[in-house]
Amino acid sequence: MSFHMSPEEFLRQSQAVMQWIADYHDHRVTELPVLSQVESGEIRASLPPDPPQHGEDFATMLADFDQKILPGITHWQSPNFYAYFPTGVSGPSLLGEFLSAGLAIQGMLWTTSPACTDLEAHMMDWVVKLLDLPEHYLSPLSRPGSSGGGVIQDSASSASLCAILAARERATAGRFNEEGGDGRLVAYTSNQAHSSIEKDVKVAGIGRKNLRLIPVDEHAENFAMDPIALRDQMVADRAAGKVPFFVSATVGTTSSGAVDPLPEIGAICEEFGASGVKPWLHVDGAMMGTAAVCPEFRGIHRGLKLADSYLFNPHKWMLVNFDCTCMFVKDRAALVSALSVTPEYLRNSASDAGEVIDYRDWQVPLGRRFRALKLWFVLRHYGVEGLQFYIRRHVEAAAQFAGWVEADPHFELVTPRSLNLVCFRLKPRDIASDASEAGKLEDEPAVNARNEALMKELNASGQIYLSHTKLAGKYTLRLCVGQAQTEIEHVRKAWELIQTVGRGL
Repeated sequence: MSFHMSPEEFLRQSQAVMQWIADYHDHRVTELPVLSQVESGEIRASLPPDPPQHGEDFATMLADFDQKILPGITHWQSPNFYAYFPTGVSGPSLLGEFLSAGLAIQGMLWTTSPACTDLEAHMMDWVVKLLDLPEHYLSPLSRPGSSGGGVIQDSASSASLCAILAARERATAGRFNEEGGDGRLVAYTSNQAHSSIEKDVKVAGIGRKNLRLIPVDEHAENFAMDPIALRDQMVADRAAGKVPFFVSATVGTTSSGAVDPLPEIGAICEEFGASGVKPWLHVDGAMMGTAAVCPEFRGIHRGLKLADSYLFNPHKWMLVNFDCTCMFVKDRAALVSALSVTPEYLRNSASDAGEVIDYRDWQVPLGRRFRALKLWFVLRHYGVEGLQFYIRRHVEAAAQFAGWVEADPHFELVTPRSLNLVCFRLKPRDIASDASEAGKLEDEPAVNARNEALMKELNASGQIYLSHTKLAGKYTLRLCVGQAQTEIEHVRKAWELIQTVGRGL
């Protein structure tokens, strides 16, 4: 007796699933409310309280998925999704993911599936060339004598944690792993950086109190880190007996798309290294790093050659589905020494001889999926030309939206547009009651309340989905263009809706 799905049944039901996915991307995703409209507890209330005693028909399961689960989905693949950041997906990526799931391998060691490791290393070298990254991120097979290399992590959060761990061990000559910390290590990042850096320093045992959030340059319009404030803080910490060991800069902050001044930050790290422990410079290019596929946008990486590690997410803006974070290091030995533990049951001749890469030593978990397949499929299907087409189209659409905002007397840009991200809001209204109060404008709390009401009404409509941030105390709406199917007509309709609702508030 067997409870397994037969090959014939698997083929039949997989065709039904593929048809569902094809229909979803073809038209259903545009017909459904972008933001899920369900109430808390509604999904669970529709499900049986106990698991079934007897197996059920797959067609019934798929129907329940469609009727009970789909209403609770917020549709990140909708062309009308402008919140947070893009989450790329494409046919080639999905097909690569299906093959990876079907193989169901564990790629922890080279020997557990050589192709998993070798393809990943090769894809990382492709990406270095695709984005024109510094050559020291290439593997030795592409650049003889190289001490660097790349790895696919599950997320930017994990990649940044690995960078912190490598920096920690380099700064302490490996003693932290063996003896524990003494509270002297200090990390730095912008007060606009992603919250994962704060979480990572906690996980790494550095402690939140030893993370310095550096203010932004008050003379800059895009909320980039102030390098003078960074240096002053590092000088003060060193004078107090602390050890500045890690600096995280951002290429494209989540809130405003700010690009921190890498040349200046890198020079500060070099300066400190000349007179003591050199801080590890990590660069987070999670979303906007993809833009460097286009030569005209590669200025965002100016100064990257000074970085010890770099990451970006193909699963955001490069049509690769989650999870796929590309992480590169200048010195892979520092990363491996921080994360390598080799019990007897993992020993093998290829690893012992040092002939191969074992990616388990480049990440926190032991197990790892065959993520390189979907990246390989996407790069081969679209080619450089295809990826450039989509990136340029999204940037152009965002530029047009920014122009519409600037031309409307009721709205304003809060920061200059950053590639595919536009930060805007309703302007303060003139609330003068008579001629003697001419030019009197409503205060910031009132402006913030109107903008919050605007976003809530827009999202409740189900027609578009936006997210917000606060910049210099201003409640700011963010419109990020990057979903695979988003065209200029979608952005134009979004703007028309924003104008209609906004002028009524």
